[in-house]
Amino acid sequence: MKFDYLIIGSGFSGSVIAERIANELGKTCLVVDKRNHIGGNCYDYYDNNDILIHKYGPHIFHTQMQKVWDYLSRFTEWRPYEHKVLAEIEGKNVPVPFNFNSLHALFPKDYADKMEKLLIETYGSGLKIPILKLQETKNSELKFLADYIYKNIFLGYNLKQWELKPEELDSSVSSRVPVHLSRDDRYFQDQFQAMPLNGYTKIFEKLLSNKKIKILLNTDYKEVIDYVKFDKLIFTGPLDQYFDYEFGRLPYRSLTFDLQTYNQEVFQEVAQLNYPNQHDYTRATEFKHLTGQENKKTTVAYEYSFAYQEGKNEPYYPIPKAENSELFEKYKIEADKLKNVIFLGRLADYKYYNMDQTIGVALQTFEKKIAKA
Repeated sequence: MKFDYLIIGSGFSGSVIAERIANELGKTCLVVDKRNHIGGNCYDYYDNNDILIHKYGPHIFHTQMQKVWDYLSRFTEWRPYEHKVLAEIEGKNVPVPFNFNSLHALFPKDYADKMEKLLIETYGSGLKIPILKLQETKNSELKFLADYIYKNIFLGYNLKQWELKPEELDSSVSSRVPVHLSRDDRYFQDQFQAMPLNGYTKIFEKLLSNKKIKILLNTDYKEVIDYVKFDKLIFTGPLDQYFDYEFGRLPYRSLTFDLQTYNQEVFQEVAQLNYPNQHDYTRATEFKHLTGQENKKTTVAYEYSFAYQEGKNEPYYPIPKAENSELFEKYKIEADKLKNVIFLGRLADYKYYNMDQTIGVALQTFEKKIAKA
């Protein structure tokens, strides 16, 4: 059988672009994935206790993009949810990103009041300041506070997550969790925040439900690419892998999860507890907070970060560093030479996309490179 498009990967990048091609253009797609399920890292499933688990770590949907929200809302109903995260700092669970509530939880009232006033006078109320920017202050009192936040919130977590200090990564990483000069405890401030009512896997099932889309799981694309007839290839895997590591391997971080079920309805006060300075794991996620399920038991995922090793674990996060960007550009030059291949997604673009960014890029790629082609 011949297909118009061969799509490698069934995460949001591959599934969204397959849906657009099939439903908007009426063309055929074969979606190939090496895993035994669709949905990529957003796949979720029910465990033995009927608790909905995010297999590859917590995924909370949030976006400022009306277009992305409207698009995804065609494939799911939503459960209103605003994510809140606590971090264990000096024996206390305090909100992160660090804000005025965190400040008052960790310091005596007089000092906290003084520093809150000084921060507002210096930067303005409601501002979000990357920690590395805050550390540049010339004010000695603010510098002390900035160094405290860096040491207790950022340093340990980054070392566990990336095996690098914050300043060794591109500034975009630490900017994802800035210091908030407010009392807003929400982890995200996006206009649209929610969880899919019936989980993420149901979204992917609907995205890929067109009869013009065929799915092949448990298959490395290299096993079939010489036998499948197609007009164009869409590749959402690691870019260096496509080129057989011609210029060397791009590094990624991987994750592993220790799932523990407890015979109690609630284990922790919020969905996510971060541990910057304690334990080997970075965070603990209790899924029932995300899903709103009622169950006499609860499941918690303890998350550990490791270097990616092909064949041993999964690539999750590109590592944003200057030398990695330079290596990626070598592959990008080769990728741009290929007229019948479209590279798409976090791994192919070597960018630390959120879910909404992944969907937005897929929609834009369809409009610019496929629909108008």
